[in-house]
Amino acid sequence: MAKNLLFEIGVEEIPARFMAGSLRDLKNSAEKALREARLSFDRVRTMGTPRRLTLFVDGLAERQADFQEEVKGPAAKAAFDGEGKPTKALLGFLRSKGLTTDDIVLKEMKGGSYVFATVAEPGQDALTVLPELLVNVVLGLKFPKPMRWSDHELRFIRPIHWLVALFGNEIIPLRIVDVESGNVSRSHRFYGSGEITIESPETYVDQLRENIVMVDPDERKAVIREQIAAIEKEKGVFVEKDEELLEEVVFLLEYPTALMGSFEEKYLRLPKEAVITPMKEHQRYFPVTDGEGNLLPHFVTVRNGLPRHLDIVTAGNEKVLKARLADAEFFYEEDLKVDLSANVERLKPIVFHITMGTLYEKVQRMVALAAYLAEKLGADAAKARRGAYLAKADLVSNMVYEFPELQGIMGEYYSVVQGEDQEVAQSIRESYLPRFAGDDLPETLLGSIVSLADKIDSIVGFFSMDLEPSGSQDPYALRRQAMGVTQIILKGERKLHFGELIDFAYDQIDKACDTKKTKGETKARVYAFMAQRLENVMSEEGLAYDTVNAVLTKTPDDFCLLYRKGEALAAFRRDENFEPLMAGFTRVHNLAKNAENSAFEENLLSTPAEKELVAAYQGFRERTEDALAKNDFERAFTAIAALRGPIDAFLTDIMVMCEDEALRKSRLALLKSISDEMLKAADFTAIVMAK
Repeated sequence: MAKNLLFEIGVEEIPARFMAGSLRDLKNSAEKALREARLSFDRVRTMGTPRRLTLFVDGLAERQADFQEEVKGPAAKAAFDGEGKPTKALLGFLRSKGLTTDDIVLKEMKGGSYVFATVAEPGQDALTVLPELLVNVVLGLKFPKPMRWSDHELRFIRPIHWLVALFGNEIIPLRIVDVESGNVSRSHRFYGSGEITIESPETYVDQLRENIVMVDPDERKAVIREQIAAIEKEKGVFVEKDEELLEEVVFLLEYPTALMGSFEEKYLRLPKEAVITPMKEHQRYFPVTDGEGNLLPHFVTVRNGLPRHLDIVTAGNEKVLKARLADAEFFYEEDLKVDLSANVERLKPIVFHITMGTLYEKVQRMVALAAYLAEKLGADAAKARRGAYLAKADLVSNMVYEFPELQGIMGEYYSVVQGEDQEVAQSIRESYLPRFAGDDLPETLLGSIVSLADKIDSIVGFFSMDLEPSGSQDPYALRRQAMGVTQIILKGERKLHFGELIDFAYDQIDKACDTKKTKGETKARVYAFMAQRLENVMSEEGLAYDTVNAVLTKTPDDFCLLYRKGEALAAFRRDENFEPLMAGFTRVHNLAKNAENSAFEENLLSTPAEKELVAAYQGFRERTEDALAKNDFERAFTAIAALRGPIDAFLTDIMVMCEDEALRKSRLALLKSISDEMLKAADFTAIVMAK
């Protein structure tokens, strides 16, 4: 027989950003614990609100499965003495397993005879096992910012106030700190009956819903979507979709009711982001548009409770937002009174990093890097320098100080209003892109240059100071910045010699800072670091891992070239000749390891198969050298494909390892020449062929 299990942990309000991870960890921990306890089940589910983490186990067995295992003991010669009596070794083994000599048998194995015994453990009732199991699941949960309360040693996401533990209709007796389990849950903090006696796991969700708690986050999300859709239809507006914000709102409340409020139209003259940011980041409101992206003086928010007195609730939300927008308006007007370029001087006392000076000094390095990149990429150097010079200027503005999310964005707005070149202004905003995985990349060449200058300075700078990421630790977000550099170069097809760029960036830092690593050490480490990012991007773009390994060097200098080679090799691998060619190459490469050098005597290679392979090699070498010199990888791989027939004929007709030493050396040298030439195009030894 099987029953359903319900385990609710009632707590003080959990921050929304921790809820999804906490529910996922609770589910995974419970599944693992039940399997280890030999308790079969149909499904494990978790639900939750800010005030509760709830575990459901559907179809949980009422009894553990019996356990039986054959265990190996000491060797027979060590288990018995000369008189056939048990030794201390055997007695210790029996004692550890709860067995007697009647339970053992001797079995012959390689190396001699050994003692074996069958250990059997009958299953216990689930109600006997579950109390300790559930307590251990709770104690084993880890949280980003756990708390301790009262004089308890337990560290948990928030203080525990009640526990519901039911197996079918029976209470599972357990205790965590000073809270004992029962069948009494809690309703919504301001609605419902207060305490709710849960009749069974099957009635739990409905009983809570009757008491103004939607415990299923998926249900809350669906209800919010429906309510927002109803508002859109009724008011003839469009509510901006934001899945991340919706997820947060879902875990901020227990019973959703969406409503629409308004604000004064005068605030629409502010930059759009200056209105949206206070809404979303501070108040968790959804912006409202006309469907064409034009912001309307309205917002949608979701209250935690019933649709009662919505006029009062709406007015309260409007009042709070009005104060936020009034602040934004004040900051915007005050910022416009100061020329953006004057803000650069105010960066002088602000430390970027103790080892790399101030933000002002970083800006100077960015200006130099931007000019260097502009020259290499054919951009306007004056505009590049200006964009880099102003890229950090809005960090000391009132608006960005209050709303850090607007860095770069406000710099663009201020520079446009103050008459800066439009391309320079756009590069200020784009200098921060991409900000996270999946974010937009700079659209303009100038924006790409300023973004690269910022990120390369940080990457090379921190590596030169021996502050590179290690393990899961990346306090300066260098992996994210390196991924951004890789994507900008590849997506924009920016042809750069990365080694020269590292050298230039290092020199800028070394002039004014006390670097901890030499240029050579820094360059080697940055190369390795960027190679990992390039590998990730190429894999994400669909290139097989062994294709990436075959074309990626330890010193990735031209990212676009390596990517193109990877694409060409991927196409080559789809050729019908590729698999048999690789089989031949593997034999050639393995035989070539026996060659002393690659200089062969052509006059000794006289058979038709030998002559054909020599001719094929000479033609192939000329074509591939020319193709690789012109970075025409498709043509290089086509030339390699032509070797298949001559290689197969040679390996079929010729005994390479013949007794004639001179002939053997020439044959091996020819194969080594072919192998070496093929490896110039790609490392074919990295290709993994299907078996």
